[in-house]
Amino acid sequence: MSWLMAAIYDGMMRGSEEACLGQWRAELLRELSGSVLEIGAGTGATLSLYPKTVTRLVMCEPDPHMRRKLEAKRSANVEISDASIEKLSFQKESFDAVVSSLVLCSVPDQAAALAQIRRVLKPGGRLVFLEHVLAEGKPNRLKWQRRIEPVWKHLMGNCHLTRRTEAAIEAAGFRIERIQRESMRKALPVCRPSIRGIARKGD
Repeated sequence: MSWLMAAIYDGMMRGSEEACLGQWRAELLRELSGSVLEIGAGTGATLSLYPKTVTRLVMCEPDPHMRRKLEAKRSANVEISDASIEKLSFQKESFDAVVSSLVLCSVPDQAAALAQIRRVLKPGGRLVFLEHVLAEGKPNRLKWQRRIEPVWKHLMGNCHLTRRTEAAIEAAGFRIERIQRESMRKALPVCRPSIRGIARKGD
């Protein structure tokens, strides 16, 4: 199914990208500098948003169909890797920041993924995140998320609707410095609850 997801992904996300995601991504990325790793880069929605202060940009995308679209968009100074989050080949403490944008919903093991992110970050490095999450405080929407999730995961590349990603980030040893909770406009109701922000690698 990954070929189908790659084929329809940009069109499926266009409404939300124009309504809010593009602005949210730009706000999160504009303060970055130095060496940056983006995990699950998909078709490259963030490519044009990185500031010139980023001196090294590595974008990881394990899916070959998504990666083909990413490679078609990249500029010469962007490195593209087929590494998955569970098997990052980079040395310990290699990056100033790691970017995760609508990725932690679909990794097989959130704790393992966050441990890998923490490993490759330099001391005090930042995790920049934008993720859709479970519907806190909205029991009716949460009920539908739980009902739909088994089928949704199968159709949408293991995407989970009910993950508590904020708690997982903190449990992995990060200190959340900034977080915003907002509805993702133009998305399906079960995908609208979102969090975005910056977390710092702890000691």
